[in-house]
Amino acid sequence: MTAPEHGGPGAAAPPRPIVHHLGRGGDIAGGMTQVVNGYLEWPFEHVDTRLIVTRGDPGDSVAADLLAAGDAVQISGLRRSTPQVVVAHLSEGGSFLREGSLLRMARARGIPTIAHLHGSSFAEFAARRPGVVGGFLRAADRVISLSEESTEVAAGFVDRERIELIPNAIPESSPTAKHPIVAFGGVVGHRKGIDVLQRAWADLGGARDGWRLVVAGPVRDEHLVDRQADGVEFVGSLPHDELMALLDESLVAVLPSREEAMPMFILEALARRCCVVSTDVGGIEAVLRDGAGLVVPPGDAEALRAALESVLVDRGLLEAVADEGARVFAERFSATAVFPRVESLWLDAINGGRARTLAAGAAV
Repeated sequence: MTAPEHGGPGAAAPPRPIVHHLGRGGDIAGGMTQVVNGYLEWPFEHVDTRLIVTRGDPGDSVAADLLAAGDAVQISGLRRSTPQVVVAHLSEGGSFLREGSLLRMARARGIPTIAHLHGSSFAEFAARRPGVVGGFLRAADRVISLSEESTEVAAGFVDRERIELIPNAIPESSPTAKHPIVAFGGVVGHRKGIDVLQRAWADLGGARDGWRLVVAGPVRDEHLVDRQADGVEFVGSLPHDELMALLDESLVAVLPSREEAMPMFILEALARRCCVVSTDVGGIEAVLRDGAGLVVPPGDAEALRAALESVLVDRGLLEAVADEGARVFAERFSATAVFPRVESLWLDAINGGRARTLAAGAAV
């Protein structure tokens, strides 16, 4: 019995391309983890997504060494004949070194590669370690950035044509009934502006007209936290679904950060029709401009107080900002709007990488 001709009736369908994400998944706090979770859970039309776990529990050096060895084995076992791409989610410091090394290993094996930049301090890290950053970015066929700042930094190391600014995105949500809650979500410390938020809240008079401030997240700078503040509830780290439930019922979300790339908390709040108040750092202003949220300078407690007061006392303004934020989210930052762009870039890298490998083989 003869085998069917390629592409003819009865022929096996070509394998779907595989997108290997280097990072960490699961119910773990951190915007980068939730970005990866979103990719793993989304039903992409043309590709399958997989996770190569590169991070375990902090402080466990033995487990970290074993994990790194296992990751290297996985990368070395990838077959060049398979349509695939390795996406390294890079932040700064150890993340950049760990995932960047695996990205360079994949590139050396002829596997297409993408560097996906995260991290609030990427620009600072690149200035301190230009050799490391440049070496890893040049090993990427394409680079995804989250902000104009990150794009400009990356353009100092690779051709601008290889860089694509694509925002983070999350699936749409169906908010529940709202209550007079101002929600903060993130690491409770200086970088996220918890000191500024507490000063602004105190200047508002603390709890007023039934409003309360709920602070969710691990405390990093305990000396900045006033657990006796009027109308403030510190609930600690929450599982991701519980944090989303908090945003579902909150009317306002606040994030007065001093440094950010593109925090997922902002997008998650917009998706849940919260009125968002934040600072003009990283990619935040580009998201909240033109009425999609209220933006103030970082470290300015008086400006933050005024912004919060404006929406706490004026329900019409609060609703207008929340409506515009929800509209902007649906059009520009929902998974439905963004993920096809990411999938297209993955496929471009796969097709370009395979062409490069075939050309190299023909030249031998």
